[in-house]
Amino acid sequence: MRVSELFGRAKIEYPREAENIEVTDIVTDSGCAREGSLFICINGLTRDGHEYIGDAVGRGAKVIVAEQVRDVGVGGAAATIYVDNTRQAAALLYNSWYCDPAKDMKLVAVTGTNGKTSVTYILKKIFERAGKRCGLIGTVGCFCADKRLDSKNRNPLANMTTPDPEELYRLLALMRDEGAEFVFIEATSHALALSKLDALTFDTAVFTNLTQDHLDFHGDMEGYFASKARLFGMCRRAVINIDDSWADRFIESARCKEIYTVSANRKADFCAENVKICGAEGSEYALGFGDEKIDIKIPICGRFFVNNSAEAAAVARLYGISHEDIRDALLSLEGVDGRMERVKLGDDAEISVFIDYAHTPDALEKLLKSARDFREAGQRIVLLFGCGGDRDRSKRRQMAHIASRLSDFVIVTSDNSRSESAETIISEILSGIDKEKEYAAIPDRAEAIEYAIANARAGDIILLAGKGHERYEIDRRGKHPFDEREIARAAYYKYKAR
Repeated sequence: MRVSELFGRAKIEYPREAENIEVTDIVTDSGCAREGSLFICINGLTRDGHEYIGDAVGRGAKVIVAEQVRDVGVGGAAATIYVDNTRQAAALLYNSWYCDPAKDMKLVAVTGTNGKTSVTYILKKIFERAGKRCGLIGTVGCFCADKRLDSKNRNPLANMTTPDPEELYRLLALMRDEGAEFVFIEATSHALALSKLDALTFDTAVFTNLTQDHLDFHGDMEGYFASKARLFGMCRRAVINIDDSWADRFIESARCKEIYTVSANRKADFCAENVKICGAEGSEYALGFGDEKIDIKIPICGRFFVNNSAEAAAVARLYGISHEDIRDALLSLEGVDGRMERVKLGDDAEISVFIDYAHTPDALEKLLKSARDFREAGQRIVLLFGCGGDRDRSKRRQMAHIASRLSDFVIVTSDNSRSESAETIISEILSGIDKEKEYAAIPDRAEAIEYAIANARAGDIILLAGKGHERYEIDRRGKHPFDEREIARAAYYKYKAR
C-alpha cells in the first residue's frame, strides 16, 4: 500500500516526497521489520522505540513514524514522518491498513473496573439468541460467532484485555470478513489512555463501575477516571450504571447524543425491580423501562450479576431485541469463565469450590457478599487469595481487611507475583489480616488449594479468588501452565478418599 493511500485514509499528514513509497507492512517491533516496512516508534512503558530506528532501517524499513520532539536523522535510508503521538498514529495507521474494518459493524464497548467480561459475554449471548452474528474481544479471548480467533501479544507475560493495535484492527478485519454485525469490546483504562481505540467510533458505550485498581499506572483515582471517561467522547450513546458512586461524573463528562441510566436501587431509565437473590440458584427481577417490563431470571449466583445482566438487557432493548430473546438468553446462561464459576466435583460433593477473577477490593467484597447470600447455617466461607506483583500495592492491606471481615477462614497465597517475591507480597497482605480470626499463609498456590480442600469441613464454600479464567501463573521464572480447576478436582478426589 502506498504512503499516500495509507496516511490519506488515516488522515495523517505526510511529506509529498514520501507519497509513492510502497509499504509492505507496519511494525512497532524493530526486530519484525523487513524490506519495505513502516516502523512506528512507540515510547513504551519500559523501552523507547526511537532507540531502535537504526535496527529497523538496517532490516529494510523504508518509512519511520516518530514523535515531533525527536531528531531522528536517518538520512536517505528511509523517509521520516513526524506526528504528535505515535501511539495514536499506530491505531489510525493499522485501522487504515485493514481498510477501516469496523465501519459497517456496530461496536459496543464496555468499560469499568469490574464486570466488563460478564457484560460483553451476556451481550453476545442475547444478540446471538436474536439471530445476530457477533464478535467479542476481551479478557477471556476473541471470538466471532462460535469461532475462537487467535490473538498474539508481543509481551507473552501480558494478560491483555484490549489487544494492541496491530492485533486489534487485524481481529476486527477478521470479524468483518466473517460477517459480524455487532462486536462487543472490553475497553480497559490502559487501552483508552494509550490510544489503542482512537481510530474507532462506538455506537454504544457501557459503564459498569469504578473502584480502586491500576493506580500503579494511573497514579490516582482521578487519573483512572479520566482514562475511562475518554470512551464517552468516542460514542454515539452511553449506558451508565448509576448505582456506582462515580456515575454522575461519567454522565457530566459524556459528550454523546444519548445517555441511558440503569439501576437496581433507584429510579432510572432501566430499573431492576423486585430483586430476589435465590442463593446458589441465581437471581430474579423485573427490568422496567417506560411502560415495558421483562421478567428476568439468571441461573448464576452472585448479586453483581443483577447489575451486569440489567445493563446487557438494556443495551439489547435499545437495539430492538425482543423481550423473549432477552429473557430466554439470560435464562439459558451457563456462566462466565472464571466469574463465580463452580468447579464440578460431582453431584454428591460435600463441599463447594468456586473460582472468581476478583482481584480488587471491590470485586473481592462483592464475591464474599454473594457467597454469604447463599450459604446456609453452619457453612463456612473459606477464601483463598493473593495479590499480583508489580501492581498497585496499596490495595493489598485493603483486600486483607475485607477478607478477614467477610470470610470465616482466609488462606493467603501467591497470584502472579511476576518479578516480586511472593513472600514479600504475602507479608504486605498479612499486615492487614485480622490475627484474631483463622488464617494461613502458603506461598505456593497449588499447595494452598490442596490445603484448603484437605482441611475442609462438610458444607464448606471454598472461594479461589484472583485468577478466574487464567490457566497460567506468572512468577520470576516466567509464565507457566496453572489450572485451578484441575488442581482443585485432584485435591478433592484425595479428600474424598480419606
